[in-house]
Amino acid sequence: MNRNEAERFARAWIDAWNRRDIEAVLSTYAAELSFTSPTALEVVGRATLSAKSELRSYWQNALARIEQLEFVLDRCVWDDASRELAIIYTRHIGESTKRVVETFRFGPDDLVVATEVLHGNVPDSGH
Repeated sequence: MNRNEAERFARAWIDAWNRRDIEAVLSTYAAELSFTSPTALEVVGRATLSAKSELRSYWQNALARIEQLEFVLDRCVWDDASRELAIIYTRHIGESTKRVVETFRFGPDDLVVATEVLHGNVPDSGH
């Protein structure tokens, strides 16, 4: 993967989430993985999941609770040496808006082997 492919990945990933297409998102992940998210802790009782099947179940349960979802890509950062991508986006879920950074580490087959999700408040404009 190179920078251009990483940017295409980020746009396609955002688009798949906006369509609520869990299978399209899952197709980018290896069967064995590490996915860490504070929301996973809330939904399934543990922060880190380690298999694609667990991730599918978590996302299905999470999406079942959400009526409105929109991700807006702000930017992405690619590190060629570590094969890591950070996608920075604004997440709108119902009336809640948060800034999110998801990091993705890719294996040799360009499938995601590790993801970490971090989120917080949207910065005030001008900052």
